[in-house]
Amino acid sequence: MSASQSALIPEQPKKIYYINHLKVLLTVLVILHHSFITYGAPGGWYYSQKTTNASALIPMTMFVAINQAFFMGFFFFLSACFIGPSFEKKGSVRFISDRLLRLGLPLMFYSLILSPILSYLVYYFAEGHHITYMQYLSGFHSWIDFGVLWFVAALLLFTLIYVLWRAVIKNSASKNLPAPSGGIIILHAIIVGFISFLVRTTFPVGWVLKPLGFQPGHFSQYIALFIFGLMAYKNNWLNTLSPKTGKQMLILVIFLILCFPLFYIIKIKLDMPLGWFSGGWHWQSLLYAVWEQVIGFSIITMLLCYGKKLWNKPSAILDKLSRYTFAVYIFHPLVLISLSMVVRDWSVDPALKLLVVGPLAVVGSFLLAAGIVRIPGVRKVI
Repeated sequence: MSASQSALIPEQPKKIYYINHLKVLLTVLVILHHSFITYGAPGGWYYSQKTTNASALIPMTMFVAINQAFFMGFFFFLSACFIGPSFEKKGSVRFISDRLLRLGLPLMFYSLILSPILSYLVYYFAEGHHITYMQYLSGFHSWIDFGVLWFVAALLLFTLIYVLWRAVIKNSASKNLPAPSGGIIILHAIIVGFISFLVRTTFPVGWVLKPLGFQPGHFSQYIALFIFGLMAYKNNWLNTLSPKTGKQMLILVIFLILCFPLFYIIKIKLDMPLGWFSGGWHWQSLLYAVWEQVIGFSIITMLLCYGKKLWNKPSAILDKLSRYTFAVYIFHPLVLISLSMVVRDWSVDPALKLLVVGPLAVVGSFLLAAGIVRIPGVRKVI
């Protein structure tokens, strides 16, 4: 790298502890998200045993809705923040080969090995088809199934597009953009919300592009936050984001959470299908899409601001757990499904099962990951 090129790279802190800590938080939320879907919240999963208790369903739905509004988009943002420096350090050829190894191999492993095992567990224990695993494989056809690793497939796609863009658009000196204010962030969130609404007129929330597992209804946010992550690195936003902006976002997040019951009120008063919030040419879909993006962008900004202020210091436990997050992301379905099979015949309301299975799935996933990353060769990939 030439001296002129080096000058274009913004100075970053030597150690950004809070980013690693936020990765742990987001990974825990992924496990809990799928646990909530298992026992009542809306969404698709390998196995579900839904509660019918309305007093449990409403908070479960709120948790999943708020989670969905930011947590996967935040993963794309954080990933993009560190693509730039990695590309600059390794160069295009080494960078691509590294991404194909670290993202491509987990995709192949999940689709060809882990996914059939997960499906077999449900087929054998929950559906009662008592056949051997080899017998099951003889009739298995879904060999391309990325499952929860749809995120990895999308990240690999975004990364390859970034490399092509860098090959066409050479780095040139440009004026750094200041970190956005709260108003600018909300404006962009509203724009992304409107684009999401337009996309959902054709691809409503829940529509899945198989076998990739992509939900186009959410990809407007993912693409936008990936781009903003690239810009955040280039313009040093992680260091310059204002604490005042974080306070503003915190207040807005609280307000928007308190507004969530309005969606239930609208549904009841208008006696409308719940699906009108998910897509189509309905003002309810527009309202929900904008709410979702505004609260999502606000939570992300709030976590970045308060994380930098309160969490940017070493933690022996969190630093170690952050090393396991990718393995946890890959293997947590195995832990969660296994636990849900164990308690499937427990004669209590599924909402109560959630209180047991959710925490155990978090602990079990990190324990399993801690062992997996110690396997020779595996640690180089995950």
